[in-house]
Amino acid sequence: MVEPIEDLEGRIDDLRAAVRRAVVARDTARAKALRAELRAAERDWELAIIDLADNAEADPQPVRVEAPLVSMRDQVHHALTLLSAPAAPKLIAEVHNAFFGAAGQSIAPGRLTHLRRDEERSFRSAPHSRPYHLCSALTAEHLAPARGLLAVSTWPLERRIIGPLSLRVDFLTAAINVAEQVARLPEQTLAVARLLRRFATSIPGAVGGHEAVEPAIVVKAAHAELAVHADADRAQRAEAADRARAQLDEAEQLFGSRLRVVRGSA
Repeated sequence: MVEPIEDLEGRIDDLRAAVRRAVVARDTARAKALRAELRAAERDWELAIIDLADNAEADPQPVRVEAPLVSMRDQVHHALTLLSAPAAPKLIAEVHNAFFGAAGQSIAPGRLTHLRRDEERSFRSAPHSRPYHLCSALTAEHLAPARGLLAVSTWPLERRIIGPLSLRVDFLTAAINVAEQVARLPEQTLAVARLLRRFATSIPGAVGGHEAVEPAIVVKAAHAELAVHADADRAQRAEAADRARAQLDEAEQLFGSRLRVVRGSA
């Protein structure tokens, strides 16, 4: 039986808070287990939202919405959760508008310009007052904010690091997640089809002989290329994450070091 959306949202909030507590307590095993449970709950939420949108389209009667619309930061969080990788505002907007726009507001990329700075101010004034914050991806070399890339504070630090291979690895990771989400849909909207094609045209072997892009082919092609880069990228990110934990405070691990260039020890 599908869990009601309201219950899912409450459980997701509880899990995010539990993940944060486990991370602060350095309970790695519990944090890992809670993250897996959180990802599963978030996937269930995404499917429930899609079902809600499909039911709304099938019902000719207007629906009176009493609850407030989803906030922009939650919209961004939904898109980043689906991608599971740092992303630029334009991609975040495209993903949200393609998969979730019918059930709520659409995002204009320009509206995200000041969002990260607002999130940083919020975190620095009250570090653990929210279940999550929208933060920066960090460059592996200098541990500075990666220009134009947003991430989620509850992600492992390694996932928020951007090394020499990370942009490509993150692109392929996002392509796989988008394609798998498309495969769950009963039918593709124009926005969804356009988004899937955007990924597919940049992955060798992802566009078959048919006019429509097949999600399964995209997933297979992306996995094939990902296998080439994944191990090296993982090692680079792990090394940078170790430096970040040793040399940056909690806020800098989320939003980057702005006051100095942090280099590896000699």
